[in-house]
Amino acid sequence: MDGNEEATIDINVSKERQTRQRSTIGFPYMDLKAAIEIADAIHSHVGTGDCTDDQLAAWTDQSAKSSMFRAQYYAARMFGLISGDGGHHRLTDAGRAIVDPDQAREAKANAFMAVPLYQRVYDKYKGGVLPPVAALERDMVGIGVSEKQKDKARQVFERSAEQAGFFENGKTKLVMPGVIAGKELLRDPSPAAPKNGNGGNGGGGGNSVDPIIQGLLARLPPTGAIWPEDERTLWLDLLKGSFKLIYKDRSPQ
Repeated sequence: MDGNEEATIDINVSKERQTRQRSTIGFPYMDLKAAIEIADAIHSHVGTGDCTDDQLAAWTDQSAKSSMFRAQYYAARMFGLISGDGGHHRLTDAGRAIVDPDQAREAKANAFMAVPLYQRVYDKYKGGVLPPVAALERDMVGIGVSEKQKDKARQVFERSAEQAGFFENGKTKLVMPGVIAGKELLRDPSPAAPKNGNGGNGGGGGNSVDPIIQGLLARLPPTGAIWPEDERTLWLDLLKGSFKLIYKDRSPQ
């Protein structure tokens, strides 16, 4: 975090909880970059192990009692990068992915979509154009952001969207980064179908499945497992995007 950002952030979590008008949807007070700083600090010092508030604060040059520190690790939790209780913190699977250069791009997009407010805004405007600032803030209030927090929520949303790659086609549209259906799925696909037609369905033609689809199917949780709705929606978006990449819309004329 640079000095300018620190100077503009004045979050007092306990005071916010006491205000009459409270937000009814989850969103962080600090952006994705700040959340990744927390994940990087844990990864650099204890890997997959646990750390305390005091340790994490020291590693990020802060006081464990400061509102800045609490807002930053709250953001890391909101983005799904860390978990823990009783003043102890550890990386989640998403946190371990985001500090891995080979997985970071996909992990950033997943972290952005893990925030309830951002998921709702994305669902509303995907495929369309984002409204001007005032209208976007009104939409956020309608979704559940308190009137007093709408400006902060919108600013952090915009920074996080850019950091996660959703503004690579311009800041007027939220576009899912293309790598989601690409590199990671192709790097470790499930076993490919036999190419010579001697296995699987037998016969000559076969019915091979594209490795991208195989990778998505391999990521399905077991029957009966907990699978949050936002993750299901993301998986379906990936599948839809993969279809556009793999299949033709119509036969050539």
